[in-house]
Amino acid sequence: MAKRKTKFMCQECGYESPKWMGKCPGCGQWNKMVEETESTGTGRRGAFTNTSSPGLAAKATPITSIETVSEPRIKTELKELNRVLGGGVVKGSLVLIGGDPGIGKSTLLLQVSYQLAKIGQSVLYISGEESMRQTKLRAERLSVSSENLLVYSETNLEQISSTIEKSNPDFVIVDSIQTVFHPEVTSAPGSVSQVRECTAELMRIAKTKGIAIFIVGHVTKEGSIAGPRLLEHMVDTVLYFEGERHHTYRILRAVKNRFGSTNEMGIFEMKESGLEEVANPSEIFLEERSQGASGSTVVASMEGTRPVLVEVQALISPTSFGNPRRMATGIDHNRVSLLMAVLEKRVGLLLQNQDAYLKVAGGVKLDEPAIDLAIAVSIASSFRDKPTRPSDCIIGEVGLTGEVRRVSRIEQRVQEAAKLGFERIILPENNLGGWTGPRGIQLIGVSSVSQALKVTLEG
Repeated sequence: MAKRKTKFMCQECGYESPKWMGKCPGCGQWNKMVEETESTGTGRRGAFTNTSSPGLAAKATPITSIETVSEPRIKTELKELNRVLGGGVVKGSLVLIGGDPGIGKSTLLLQVSYQLAKIGQSVLYISGEESMRQTKLRAERLSVSSENLLVYSETNLEQISSTIEKSNPDFVIVDSIQTVFHPEVTSAPGSVSQVRECTAELMRIAKTKGIAIFIVGHVTKEGSIAGPRLLEHMVDTVLYFEGERHHTYRILRAVKNRFGSTNEMGIFEMKESGLEEVANPSEIFLEERSQGASGSTVVASMEGTRPVLVEVQALISPTSFGNPRRMATGIDHNRVSLLMAVLEKRVGLLLQNQDAYLKVAGGVKLDEPAIDLAIAVSIASSFRDKPTRPSDCIIGEVGLTGEVRRVSRIEQRVQEAAKLGFERIILPENNLGGWTGPRGIQLIGVSSVSQALKVTLEG
């Protein structure tokens, strides 16, 4: 009898080693190496050929001779989901949705299944975490009922593949990929090998049969999708469902999309009847803004193709320690330190003995350069204890010499601010040329941080 060969694999990054190690050389994590049996099979699991174009997969073909068929995207009733996906669901795509436990991933996909079933699409909902009766109870709570929605409770990938072959659905939802196992892989469900093999098999089914497949992925305590990073590279689209379980608002964000733009964001509200989309997120983020408080400004930020108005708050107070604290929520910590250095060097604000706490209200994460000027004005407003006008919206990128640089899509940002009733827009001077703003809006161009502070805090 041949000796069984084993290897040790990191459950975080997929690094393989012939012997056990306490610390993974790949990702640096401790105690993540697990012994697994090497597969001796010679099959080509996960490989697929393009059955929609017979004969083309067997040889290299000039791109000019490949025939393409333009298929319209399948739109759901959730416009926010259509926006994040790039306009709708693409046939033959593999979409990965990750999020914290209890955030609403299964609720969202069950609602989407019902909406697709209502327009005549056949949907197969595969649950590896709930029985069929438990899924039915959740469907009744969400008022989900359709003959085109098939429910199947199974974790064996071979049984799942056989069911997909027999029912031939238009859409498949797998909840979740960590519970599915391939019988030819000896490791436990949820391990790196199982997740990789099961995802590869689902990818083969999606590409060869033209079935759009949604898979749910658990997240680690760091907030990333559990399993190897290879999982995110294999799929076509990666969506993150963010939010606090104790708050009602949820944010669906695209971090990878082969069929649309990334960094798109959709806002949902969790209610007893399920998830409902928020048509105007800017109004939601600004509804609890304090009037007349220092350290508060509003910025028009672009989330993908959508302008969103959010409140940037700053609290500057004298430090009680030798080294001042710098804390930021929703903003990059290094960007805050950089802007405080610019304010100290170019404007003359003595911030080296001040603690700084910054936050973006509403739980949104901002990472574009156009928010620099709003952050700088918030810090100066809190430091001088002078509030800005509630009707001001501030847009602009700040350079290291204190200059305010132009930003992209300024017209869309101003239109969004005008829609919510803002009267003054402080923006880069170089963005003023070539267009006129909406009626009733005062556009004030500034070329430096010092000039912006005079307009917002002294004007």
